[in-house]
Amino acid sequence: MTAHARCPALVIAACASGQGKTTVTAALARLQARRGRRVRVFKCGPDYLDPHWHQLASGAPVGQLDLWMTGAADCAARLHAAAGEADLILIEGVMGLFDGEDCVADLAQRFGLPVLAVVDAGAMGGTLGAIAYGLKHFRPGLHWAGVLANQVAGERHAQMLQAGLQDPADWLGALPRLGRHGAALLPERHLGLVAAHELPDALARLDTAADALAATPLGQLDAAAWQRYAVDFAPPPAQATTAPLLAGRTVAVARDAVFAFIYPANLQTLEQLGARLAFFAPLAGERLPPCDAVWLPGGYPELHAERLAANHGLRQDLQAHAAAGKALWAECGGMMALAQSLALPDGRSLPLWGLLPGCVTLHQRLAGLGPQQLALPQGVLRGHTFHYSSFDSQAPVATRTARPGQGVADGAGEAVYRVGALRASYFHAWFASSPAATAALFGATS
Repeated sequence: MTAHARCPALVIAACASGQGKTTVTAALARLQARRGRRVRVFKCGPDYLDPHWHQLASGAPVGQLDLWMTGAADCAARLHAAAGEADLILIEGVMGLFDGEDCVADLAQRFGLPVLAVVDAGAMGGTLGAIAYGLKHFRPGLHWAGVLANQVAGERHAQMLQAGLQDPADWLGALPRLGRHGAALLPERHLGLVAAHELPDALARLDTAADALAATPLGQLDAAAWQRYAVDFAPPPAQATTAPLLAGRTVAVARDAVFAFIYPANLQTLEQLGARLAFFAPLAGERLPPCDAVWLPGGYPELHAERLAANHGLRQDLQAHAAAGKALWAECGGMMALAQSLALPDGRSLPLWGLLPGCVTLHQRLAGLGPQQLALPQGVLRGHTFHYSSFDSQAPVATRTARPGQGVADGAGEAVYRVGALRASYFHAWFASSPAATAALFGATS
C-alpha cells in the first residue's frame, strides 16, 4: 500500500484576477529553487501560459489541478506524487478564491492546503484589512496562511497596509511595483501572459521578482518555518489501467511557438494508450513525419500566419494525410491553421492551409470562454474553450460540445467539424478524462 507523503504546500490565491498571482508564484518558486530546494508547481484550471513561467522558475514540469476537468482522483495522485519528491509544493489559483463551481477554495479545503492571498494594494490602504478578513473568514475551515500586498508604493504605504490587518500574523509582506519603464514585468497579450520562452530575458525577470520577494517575511521563511504549512497527502485511490488502444500507431504532434498549448498530461495519456509520438515544427518549415494520426494543438497561428502559409510542403502532406482517411484532431489554433484564410483586425486577410472551408476572424473581445465537454460514443472528454476569434465555415458539424451539466441543445457549446477522419473544434480536450474517446479521435477502431 502506498504510504502517506508529507510536504509543505501553499495555494497562491487572490480576491480576483489580475492581482499578481502568477508573478508571486513564479517568484517564490524561483527564490526557493535558487536556495537549492526541490519545488513542484501546479496551476489551477485550464491554463497553458502561466505554467511556462512556473517551469522556468522551478526547473520542473508543471501540472494542472482542476476538480472538474482533471477530477479529484487525478489531483490527489499528482499532489501525492509531488509530495514524495519535493521540498515544497506551490499551487497557483485561478480567478478569485471563491469564484465559480469547483473553485480554488474547494480544492484547498479538499486537500487541507493553506491559502496565501495576493492583493493588488496599489490604490488602497486600510481596506486591505477588510479584504483579508473577508477572505479568511468567508468560509469556515479554510486553512489560512496570510496575505501578501502587491504593487506597493513604498515603506510608508506598506506600513499603512500592515496596520489595517486585524491579525498581525496575517502579514506576509509587500511587493513593490516591478514593471519596467511602465510595462508589466510579465507582459500579456490577448490570450494571457506571453510565454516565458518567447522572452530572452525571462529568467532575469523572474530573478527581479524573486529578489524583491526575498525581502518579505514570506521570502525569509527557512526550511523549518515552512513546516507550519506542511500537508499530509493521502495515497490516491487506485485508478483503472489505460488500455493500449493506440498501440503500434504513431501520432505526429505539432509543437513550436505557434502550436504551444499542450498539457504534458495529454502527451502522457497518448503514450499510455500505446502511441509513439513524433514531434514536428511547422513554423521551422518541417514536413509531416510518417504517422498514422496528427494532432494540431492550440496556440497562436495569428502571430505567424504568413510563415505557416509559406510551408507549402506541410500543407500538401496534411492534405494527403486527410485524403488517405487518416485521423487528424485540430484544437482551436490548430483548427484556425486549417482554415482557408484569417481576417485580422486591421482589415488584412491572410491565407492559411485550406483543409477546412471558411474564414477565421479575430476579435478584440472574447468569443468563447469556460469549461466544456465533448460526448463521443466511446466516452465524454472534459476540457475548456478560450478564444478571441470566430470561424465561419461550411464544413459539416458532426456534433457540439456542452457546458457541464447541460446538453448540446442550449447552444453554448463549440462546433466539432468533421471532414472524413479530420475533426476540428475550438474545444481543448483533457485527454485523461476519457482515454477511450481520445483514442477514437486519433483513429482507434476499438
